[in-house]
Amino acid sequence: MDFSNNILETIGNTPLVKLNKIVAEIDALVLAKVETFNPGNSVKDRMAVKMIEDAEADGRLKPGGTIIEGTSGNTGMGLALVAIIKGYKLICVISDKQSKEKMDILRAVGAKVVVCPTDVEPTDPRSYYSVSKRLAEETPNSWYVNQYDNMSNSLAHYEQTGPEIWKQTDGKITHFVVGVGTGGTISGVGRYLKEKNPNIKIWGIDTYGSVFKKYHETGIFDENEIYSYITEGIGEDILPKNVDFSLIDGFTKVTDKDAAVYTRKIALEEAIFVGNSAGACIKGLLQLKEHFKPEDVVVVLFHDSGSRYVGKMFNDDWMRERGFLEENITKAEDVIKDHIDKQLIVVRTEELVSHAIERMRKYKISQIPVVDINGFVGSVDETDLFRSYVADKNVAEKPIKEVMGKPFPIVKLGTPIEEVSKLFTKENDAVLVDLGNGNHHIITKYDIIGAIK
Repeated sequence: MDFSNNILETIGNTPLVKLNKIVAEIDALVLAKVETFNPGNSVKDRMAVKMIEDAEADGRLKPGGTIIEGTSGNTGMGLALVAIIKGYKLICVISDKQSKEKMDILRAVGAKVVVCPTDVEPTDPRSYYSVSKRLAEETPNSWYVNQYDNMSNSLAHYEQTGPEIWKQTDGKITHFVVGVGTGGTISGVGRYLKEKNPNIKIWGIDTYGSVFKKYHETGIFDENEIYSYITEGIGEDILPKNVDFSLIDGFTKVTDKDAAVYTRKIALEEAIFVGNSAGACIKGLLQLKEHFKPEDVVVVLFHDSGSRYVGKMFNDDWMRERGFLEENITKAEDVIKDHIDKQLIVVRTEELVSHAIERMRKYKISQIPVVDINGFVGSVDETDLFRSYVADKNVAEKPIKEVMGKPFPIVKLGTPIEEVSKLFTKENDAVLVDLGNGNHHIITKYDIIGAIK
């Protein structure tokens, strides 16, 4: 009989799959190392086992202990599998930018999940680095994994992932392309491959808001490059010990939008349902296409499963809110089609300013048309109301007609978006769309900005 003694024995030996349509403009053989075939659906299963076994061997992790780690979700899943099989408790500290699916999955496999804010300095006591360390100090019989500086991370890929890729390509690999987060995968695989053939090129995929690319090129850790970004699993605002920059031939940066768009393209064009970092890798690969020749064999690593991003990159509303959805917006109706059924909020001329303020708060809006029995006669926005309040603290009890501005321009559904855009000025923050049935809808500057590609 052919079976595994436990789920951990199924980790590794993931397939190498030829990519076709999505890399049609690349004149080389491009192969994807699809790590979603691991039982935890990500490449992180490999190093989770290695880090725990090494900690057991040298006594850092003792029987019945608690494993504590800061994770973007995938390492936590790998650790959870090992913790279940080996009988450990697990606390995962995760940043609030990570998908809800990742948090739910971690809880489903028995981990306690602690959520921390993303947009803080690594040294801030609220950061997931700091919280992880604090919990490790406070929790009896615990072990802080620290995948960033734990060298068992890159060693796992030196011992497993690198040899697999070399064997699967029959030693013909010429380029390895992978997203860089903790640095374990690129450094471990890179070291093994370069020992086999020093001419193999190792390329890292970075994201805007991360320090890796500039540091690799200049040796400067530029804090001005650090800012919050959406892409998950790659990029850092620190320099992990696992990132061996001497093994990396170069980096290319990919925008949040491109990473999200190409994540969806992989599913639609290659039938491979993978996560956000895979999208970044494919776009990065296309940015590097001039480096590849027809005889080259390029391996790109797909880190994790698309199932962890169904509420994000695979959700049209989420993509649309961030301007990532590639839609053909040419007319006024295209801008409002997804919320055309929402009621237009108005205020009447004889109502008080306080009523308008209350409506703005309730519906979280900044502009309101003013009407009387004849139709639209004016408008108010938060700027008008603020100026009026500064001039007169009693303005809240005055009728709207005393503070209102000019009515918003009105356009037809088929009005070209270019014409709609021209109606926005310093004095005018909105445009009304005539729906043709006595009803109207509002377009704001925010709507127009959201439609810009």
